[in-house]
Amino acid sequence: MEHIYGVLPVIEALRSGARRIERIVIAEGARHERLREVFEQAKRARIPVRKEPRIALDRLAAGANHQGVIALAAAASYADEDDLIERITPQSLFVLLDGVEDPHNLGAIIRTAECAGAAAIIIPERRAAHITEVVAKTAAGATEYLPVARVTNLANFIEKLKEHNVWVVGVEASGDMDYTQYDYTGAVALVFGGEGHGLHRLVRERCDVTVSIPMRGRITSLNVSVAVGVVLFEALRQRNKKSA
Repeated sequence: MEHIYGVLPVIEALRSGARRIERIVIAEGARHERLREVFEQAKRARIPVRKEPRIALDRLAAGANHQGVIALAAAASYADEDDLIERITPQSLFVLLDGVEDPHNLGAIIRTAECAGAAAIIIPERRAAHITEVVAKTAAGATEYLPVARVTNLANFIEKLKEHNVWVVGVEASGDMDYTQYDYTGAVALVFGGEGHGLHRLVRERCDVTVSIPMRGRITSLNVSVAVGVVLFEALRQRNKKSA
């Protein structure tokens, strides 16, 4: 059983219907303006709601900001990598994370990728953050909609994508070109390195091209979740322009 805490994550879990929710716990005296929507969605789905002392919710959420509401749900499941391969289209947009270890970064990336219309997030099984309650909370409900797959070997998965005509674009400071110069309107996989180390050699070697985000300040790199947003929304801009 997994705890989904925070008003927006709980609402999105109820809306999506992707996971079985056993019950919802509301803090006594909670006054969040969107709790009414939680009650309405739960009633519609016939999910029991009960009120408990706030200290009980604090204990369930391990002190995190639950905003007065927690849903007890079946554990999140990962997407199957073979299913993702089978569903590739000429406009598929994947985000591959080469060792992102901070759960807050992973959550922020999932939220951004879902907003930008990405097809899926791909993460390695080892030395990387996985879906947890912290990730789900940071993603603000996006984990209920965007598939996340774990793969044993990221470099091998890249080869599978390339076999299905997906162009693989690595994003790093020493990229071959400015990120705005690449055409993202086809089937594309964007690959981002983890905090501190960037892309691993074997992953970089399998990229068709690498792009960089120009810096003008004294700090030479962006937080990975910000870099994902910058490049994803350039891809979205190009796609919107092409379809206009």
